[in-house]
Amino acid sequence: MSLINKEVADFTVQAYQNDDFHTVSKQDILGKWSVFFFYPADFTFVCPTELKDLADKYEEFKKIGCEIFSVSCDTHYVHKAWHDASETIKNIQYPMLADPNHALAKDFEVMIEADGISERGTFVVNPEGKIVAYEVVAGNIGRNADELLRRVEALQFVAQHGDQVCPAKWQPGAKTLDLSHKGLDLIGKL
Repeated sequence: MSLINKEVADFTVQAYQNDDFHTVSKQDILGKWSVFFFYPADFTFVCPTELKDLADKYEEFKKIGCEIFSVSCDTHYVHKAWHDASETIKNIQYPMLADPNHALAKDFEVMIEADGISERGTFVVNPEGKIVAYEVVAGNIGRNADELLRRVEALQFVAQHGDQVCPAKWQPGAKTLDLSHKGLDLIGKL
């Protein structure tokens, strides 16, 4: 079953960000674009490479009005311990959400029950709180923040210009396909 247009369920979780703990809830995601970036666990091997890649692009995400939320089934205390112990993780400024009760992992359908961890899943949520794009990859495959940024930009463009579609490898400022006059026939000619 597809998760496209699924509304994120109400949630309230603890977060670690900028050397502080705070609460994040569904109310905090409404009205802006969000990325939920699930990873299996703190103190692992592939995860810090991905989280650093995302941290390196964080300012670019913020410029387009998109908040990043990394999520694992660890507690916010474990996030802080990892932050304090790792030179790589120390550079993260986006909120690291704690999901020890697995509420988010279950809602986004990435929970690996037998292991008590989540799959490596990326979800783009629109300002209405609905999932508009997602990708789940094997635990041993890292993701690419450049592609994620491009995907969010394309989703934002299409949300603003409903009769436009972004072709493969579309970048901001590049040509799009206009469906306002040709309808679905244009898609068939691609």
